[in-house]
Amino acid sequence: MSGYARRGVHGQTVETLAHRVLGGEIAEGATLDLAALQAELGVSLTALRESLKVLAAKGMVDARQKRGTFVRPRADWNLLDADVLRWRFETAGRQQDGGGAASPLLRDLDEVRGIVEPAAVRLAAVRRTAADLAALDTALAAMAAARDGAAEAVAADLAFHRALLAASHNELLERMDLVIASGLAARDRLVHGPGHHPQDPVPGHRAVLEAIRAGDPDAAESAMRTLLAQAARDLAELSARPAPAQESRRAAEGAPEEQAAGA
Repeated sequence: MSGYARRGVHGQTVETLAHRVLGGEIAEGATLDLAALQAELGVSLTALRESLKVLAAKGMVDARQKRGTFVRPRADWNLLDADVLRWRFETAGRQQDGGGAASPLLRDLDEVRGIVEPAAVRLAAVRRTAADLAALDTALAAMAAARDGAAEAVAADLAFHRALLAASHNELLERMDLVIASGLAARDRLVHGPGHHPQDPVPGHRAVLEAIRAGDPDAAESAMRTLLAQAARDLAELSARPAPAQESRRAAEGAPEEQAAGA
């Protein structure tokens, strides 16, 4: 099951519960106190139960007589569900905002991309159509025009990588966009966020596109691996940055010395 009304009480309740489970605030095997949740979230019992049905359909919770509603083991969760992926990356993004090493999920994304995308672009170099090239050109143009806007940059990057997978003309590879697009959206929001200045993504993406346009699988794969290596460096640089609170504290502590040196 994927897709539901994210707005309104129902959507907000689903999102809140999902993030608590995926973030470990509600542990695997824990039995939910529906009365307490109802009071805390300010929703009706009916609305709460309807929200839990969404999570149940994704394998995250279940209900049994005498036990009540409980969180199922992680092995039962549908981790490739589009909503679950989005929630996981949102949770990882919030953790990353605190500084420190990249989350295991973002590292997993890099590994999956390293397996999938070089193979996909090899196929794209052989199978791409005029329509595929037009889609890639459009996405690259949008990327070039969106350098100063994080939201636009994220959308353009997603469009480009979706078009790459589509150009492989392999239906199973195309469906990998559920994983890659969800992860890219979360990663890009971090990398293109305030205070971060990643390398211009356009040249690397253009190199991939031109190799595909030339029908050269080896060059396409090489260009994609170069692009992925840069993506890994951007994430590593982000991970090395101190948390915002630490930066503010260091700035405050260093201010007198800097003023003295300036004088």
